Amino acid sequence: MSEIFTIAFLAQLLRIAVPYACAAMGGVTSERSGTVDLALEGKLLMGAFGAAVFGISSGSAVIGVLGGVFVGGLVGLLHAIVAVRLRADGVVTGVAINLLAVGLTRLLLRLLYDSSSNSPKLPNLVGDPSGGGGVAALVHVLTHPLFLATVAAVVLVHVMISRTRFGLRLRSVGEHPEAAESLGVRPARIRTFAVVLSGAIAGLGGAWLAFDQRQFTHEMSAGRGFIALAAVIVGGWRPLPAALACLAFGLLEALQIALQGVAQLPSQLVSALPFVVTIIAVAGLVGRSRAPAALK
Repeated sequence: MSEIFTIAFLAQLLRIAVPYACAAMGGVTSERSGTVDLALEGKLLMGAFGAAVFGISSGSAVIGVLGGVFVGGLVGLLHAIVAVRLRADGVVTGVAINLLAVGLTRLLLRLLYDSSSNSPKLPNLVGDPSGGGGVAALVHVLTHPLFLATVAAVVLVHVMISRTRFGLRLRSVGEHPEAAESLGVRPARIRTFAVVLSGAIAGLGGAWLAFDQRQFTHEMSAGRGFIALAAVIVGGWRPLPAALACLAFGLLEALQIALQGVAQLPSQLVSALPFVVTIIAVAGLVGRSRAPAALK
């Protein structure tokens, strides 16, 4: 086992956990306001595509990151208009946005880059680690601007929800919107802002995916939005426990990658490990975790 749990393995774990954590923070923000956020997968994917398009067209990695956040926020706005303003079913809306993201990104890949699978290379945000083995890889991740932005997002979402007036209003409309409205709070406005913010934070996770792989690849979110939603549930709709759940899911995925190289197990079984454990974890918490009362 010592050949698996190394410093390089820790670096891989943290790298994998970043998009999970961003999507989970978006999910916590949206769902604490009372809006089901099944669209996290689509927000991640569109954020990655936005980062690629803005980064390639401008030649600037910083503009690419901002583009990913912006596009994620636009998807969040679409989600808010349909689910909050038009009162459509949140689950149906989320599934529709996910399907839209898959089809739209493939169409735009074809139109913009004459490819149905991937974009050209993105400009580098930071240099690649060179030398030093696992230590260099770990330092590279820990000092990466998007990793630091993710840590900041976790802290800020925690502070926003638990320590600010807006967070109090957010929690109140997620628990009892009628009572909040009787005190002058506008649930639709709070929920709209929360869902747009959810998209922007998830878009940051999408930007990480794009710049980590130095290009956009069709369906590169690969189910991460759904696992992030599971982390929200496992974390009891609280930012810090949800972030820890993302680290646990990142550990499982990193372990799955490592086991493919050393374990004498069927590759299909090893690849399914993170998803199987996710299902078990969520199933074990059904009825134990208390969701926001007005979540729909």
